[in-house]
Amino acid sequence: MRIFQASGISLLIALGIAFSSCSIQEGMPKDSITTDTIRIEETGNSLSLRIDFAKGEEHNHPTFAIWLEDMDQKYIRTIFVTQYIATGIYGHGPIKELEWDNRPGPQKRPATLPYWLHKRSAALSVPLLPDMNNLVLDGYTGATPKGDFVIETVTPKALPRKFRVLMEINQSWDWNEYWTNGLYNDVDYKTSSQPSLIYAVSIDLDQPETIYYLNPIGHGHFAGKDGKLYTDLRTMTTALRIIHHVSVDLINTKK
Repeated sequence: MRIFQASGISLLIALGIAFSSCSIQEGMPKDSITTDTIRIEETGNSLSLRIDFAKGEEHNHPTFAIWLEDMDQKYIRTIFVTQYIATGIYGHGPIKELEWDNRPGPQKRPATLPYWLHKRSAALSVPLLPDMNNLVLDGYTGATPKGDFVIETVTPKALPRKFRVLMEINQSWDWNEYWTNGLYNDVDYKTSSQPSLIYAVSIDLDQPETIYYLNPIGHGHFAGKDGKLYTDLRTMTTALRIIHHVSVDLINTKK
């Protein structure tokens, strides 16, 4: 197990990151027991959350964001977002003459996580797409974990007694028979392939459960043109297998 411990505004700009590892039991597949743990230290004692993510068979370096909303679907705050979308710097630079630049560089990819991007932008009155001049300061950012991971965090302020935990995830190059490379002549669509998937679960602190599982509720716009939730998932295939499961545990439920 690798542990990433951070405090302050962002994992990306945190001063210290601690690593530790646990031994691998003989005969056990490495992928089955290796889990990244991201511990986000904050001042506050409202509620401690543990989010467990288990990768699916189609998992291949996806981009994702995890955030909180109230029951009226109003954005509260981001818990974690991967650094590509949070900084606007991707592993491959802008497309030039329909070919990727092989060097890291700035990219504008509204189709990556449009549901989260539009909600955050409207709630905080910030630009739709983060970049190095407009970093994500209301949540923690870091590299995409290579496999299973755990996020342990404390919410910095009191939450409503009922709220929602959401995750939006997207993975490039996952075309299928419906979402083909030629379906739309749109460069933003071609950076996304199958659209982003949105998962959610509702939590009632007055009737807490042992564990909560996020379930898919829809997908984002194929080219990121709006922040609507599209609930028809019949054309989604391999994208639904990026995640095996993602769950939330409540560590405490102080009123």
